[in-house]
Amino acid sequence: MSQAKSSAQLIVYAGKQNDDLAGVLAGLAGIGYDGAEIGSNFIDEDWDVVKRAFDDAGIECSGIHAGFAMISDPEWQAKAIDFLQTIGSKYSICSGVAEGEGIAQYENAADPFNAWGSKCSANGLTFCYHNHGWEFEAFDGVKGIHRLWEITCPEAVKWNMDVYWVTVGGEVPAELIAKYSERLGYYHFKDGPYTPQGTVTPGPYEFMELGKGTVDLKAALDAALQHGAEWIVYEQDRSELAPEEAARISLEYLKSIGL
Repeated sequence: MSQAKSSAQLIVYAGKQNDDLAGVLAGLAGIGYDGAEIGSNFIDEDWDVVKRAFDDAGIECSGIHAGFAMISDPEWQAKAIDFLQTIGSKYSICSGVAEGEGIAQYENAADPFNAWGSKCSANGLTFCYHNHGWEFEAFDGVKGIHRLWEITCPEAVKWNMDVYWVTVGGEVPAELIAKYSERLGYYHFKDGPYTPQGTVTPGPYEFMELGKGTVDLKAALDAALQHGAEWIVYEQDRSELAPEEAARISLEYLKSIGL
């Protein structure tokens, strides 16, 4: 069993992190988080200021989140590698695949993902793909997410599993963690009042503090820890509570179930 570290995706702060990163990180550190995940917009900010904000708070940058267009751009890649190494972060995370129709969008993403992942590995970094619910749509019986793992290199392309969206997609996070354990280590834990239907249904989706929804987070955490999780990242797209309060409730829940 691993002892994973806790992190918070800053999306819950609804933009406050862009104006007061130091204050947001200090607040998370005070709650007890080990790290925070930031958006790729910070690559275009003053790197010394970003690094100082993490250093002063005494927490780590668990990763940066970008889109497909960025991670397939050589100019952005070079800048991202320097940024990650400068601030002492390891994970480059991407959501979204290449252009295309049906299963082709996943197949078109394979080469760029393998290339970026290999470049990350060569520089001591790790590339992860972040899923949403739509990757679980089946095309002629083949789900996009599973096709992506068939045609990408396990050593180069890892999985930032979002356990909420796996549930929305009609599958069981704990089962997929066991199946794809070689790709896993960095997780997003999200919750909401969603009962899986076995199909990918359209929104709107409601996001809740961890432990307030219906996702089986305990089983997912047990499986993640059993398979060597490094980071368990709380993510909540929006909250009716103050962001720090939502983050506090969610960390307390993670600790109550074994983190």
